[in-house]
Amino acid sequence: MRYEKDFRPSAGHRKEFKPFPKREKQPKNMIYGLHPVMEAIKAGKEFEKIILQSGLKGGVFLELDALIRQAGIKAQYVPAPKINFLCSGNHQGVVAYLSIVEYAHIEDIVPHAFEQGKTPLVLVFDRITDVRNFGAMVRTAECAGVDAVVIPVQNSAALNEDAVKTSAGALMRVPVCREPDLPAAIEYLKNSGLKVYAASEKAKKEYTQADFTGPCAFILGSEEDGISPECLALCDEPLRIPLMGNIGSLNVSVANGIFLYEALRQRRAGQAPA
Repeated sequence: MRYEKDFRPSAGHRKEFKPFPKREKQPKNMIYGLHPVMEAIKAGKEFEKIILQSGLKGGVFLELDALIRQAGIKAQYVPAPKINFLCSGNHQGVVAYLSIVEYAHIEDIVPHAFEQGKTPLVLVFDRITDVRNFGAMVRTAECAGVDAVVIPVQNSAALNEDAVKTSAGALMRVPVCREPDLPAAIEYLKNSGLKVYAASEKAKKEYTQADFTGPCAFILGSEEDGISPECLALCDEPLRIPLMGNIGSLNVSVANGIFLYEALRQRRAGQAPA
């Protein structure tokens, strides 16, 4: 019997094997394990999110679940293979990411702006989940002198290292207020004397026709779903950016910049549109 030294299968016999995905590098802001995560919650640490293995039971898990709900922390349930992929340590079915950004409270930001003699300018991001868009929008916000960015706890981009990098560090400078009830936060802005505008391609009035010289807030929604009906119903006035081409909408980061710099232009000129 003869053995070929260099046997190479024909094209018909070749089989392509997909490489097994590499384990994600564990970020510095990750903690894991039932008791470490519980102690971090009790210590008042800010969390980006907590990932839990589906089907966990027992008294300690129920206590953790209650703490998560009480603190209003974003939680996600995943199957065991996913959580094992995320963490190589003894995670006990719990992996958490501490917040890189220190969150502010809108109830502190707005009064402080008025006390300083400023005319508040606030952004409200509704369902903006793309990290790169989010980071770019906060970068523009910092350049335009925005006082705060308001986001929901759920359905918002993760404020991780990528977001900070995309923002060119602006996320460390612009106060970000993460609210469990976004409509309630919008109501607070209105009751505080801010006029709330919503960016909507369906609006009749163009953004250049609105008065941004007074205290105001802009709501911007995701490119896929737009602004939620609950938030849109609370705005004082929807505004559109005219589109001359065939594409039906702008990138939300671009729309964000257009609104902010129209506000900046009006305020520097000291006059509203005629």
